[in-house]
Amino acid sequence: MSQTAQSLYEKVWNAHAVKTLSNGQTQLLIGTHLIHEVTSPQAFGMLRDLNLTVKYPQRTFATVDHIVPTDNQQMPFADPLAEAMIKELDSNAKEFGITYFDLPSGKQGVVHVVGPEEGITQPGTTIACGDSHTATHGAFGAIAFGIGTTQVRDVLATQTMAMEKMKVRRINVNGELPIGVYAKDVILHIIKLLGAKGGIGYAYEYGGAVIDAFSMEERMTVCNMSIEGGARCGYINPDEKTFAYLKGRPYSPQDDVWDTAVERWKSFASDADCQYDDVIDIQVEDIAPSVTWGISPDQGVFINESVPDPAQANSESEKVSIEDALEYMKLEAGTPVKGIPVDVAFIGSCTNGRLSDFQEAARFLKGHHVAEGVKAIAVPGSQIVAKQCEDEGLDRIFEEAGFQWRNAGCSMCLAMNPDKLEGDQLCASSSNRNFKGRQGSITGRTILMSPVMVAAAAVAGEIADAREVFSMNAN
Repeated sequence: MSQTAQSLYEKVWNAHAVKTLSNGQTQLLIGTHLIHEVTSPQAFGMLRDLNLTVKYPQRTFATVDHIVPTDNQQMPFADPLAEAMIKELDSNAKEFGITYFDLPSGKQGVVHVVGPEEGITQPGTTIACGDSHTATHGAFGAIAFGIGTTQVRDVLATQTMAMEKMKVRRINVNGELPIGVYAKDVILHIIKLLGAKGGIGYAYEYGGAVIDAFSMEERMTVCNMSIEGGARCGYINPDEKTFAYLKGRPYSPQDDVWDTAVERWKSFASDADCQYDDVIDIQVEDIAPSVTWGISPDQGVFINESVPDPAQANSESEKVSIEDALEYMKLEAGTPVKGIPVDVAFIGSCTNGRLSDFQEAARFLKGHHVAEGVKAIAVPGSQIVAKQCEDEGLDRIFEEAGFQWRNAGCSMCLAMNPDKLEGDQLCASSSNRNFKGRQGSITGRTILMSPVMVAAAAVAGEIADAREVFSMNAN
């Protein structure tokens, strides 16, 4: 290995590179493999067809999240497909000796929430999962990425996969975070600035004073949406916050090996004088509460702005893209985003379904009530998050405000469970994707924003500025 200065990405890559393949790709060791009920059944089927077994079952962890209903989790599920998928995961976990955080365990939840809270997600490791938002785990200084079902099979069978090395883009976010601006606003702004395809071929390294000041949960929000910017993964260098978060968790190094583990984790941080393929500098004072208006996460504006006019597009392709989005979203060019009526409000997902998300939303929601005609649901990202919230009485605050407090799961982030939009309902959502039909209706519409902005939209019955709805300057 070269002794020159290196980024975390390079260090982790080199530490896990098995060999260079004939096609130029690298056979990469996957330190941790996370699986769920949707992308794993076919992979296990392929193993059986090939008379293969799971190479290192202790490195694979399973949970159920995508298809789980959040209102009634009594089995059998009303949906026979969901029932079959959860039984299949249970059977596969037992057959191959894989740790499975199932519904009775009290540890079930969205895979990208469960990994960190169990201490499975650790710095300096490679993490793969058959889910595109695996980049979440990069908040801990891991190189984490989503994979397809065939690759899930490969990792189960060999604990390795073939990959091409990416370039690294450093994104510095500096300044003082304005009132009402959250990690979700920061990542939405980055995606808007660089584009939904801007990160293709890159790993994103996030840094700067704002990222350093973020909690681990805020960092997870930022890394989670790296894929929405086209990057294969996003990560943040591990620091004392990282270590404090992991200390004492079930799968974290314990007692006499803890200090040794921390020293090893520190060694993976990017060297101060390493070279990046690209560097972007952002001043956070330039960011306001943000919302999407279209059908791609990069189609966003600040809350005090209007949806764009295709006549002012910079290219024909951009003009067509804007026109398509406006038609689907049923919006007129130049419409202020503030004031667009909402039908549904959703707080949850692997992006914003953690304890601090519900704490912050509840802090402002208390004493307010959801507007008439708005369906509002709050869905904890895991059973542990649900218990933490309920121990603090947050569930009662949400329920008194008119939200439905649900069980853990992916819920309305995607259309794989009963939580779906109907017709052309418009949802103010703390999730990560606003694609056509993403939330279950082929004409349903999604506007992405932070949990506090979702709470404000629920109360106002329309897209609103949380700073105004909740008189933030007075708090």
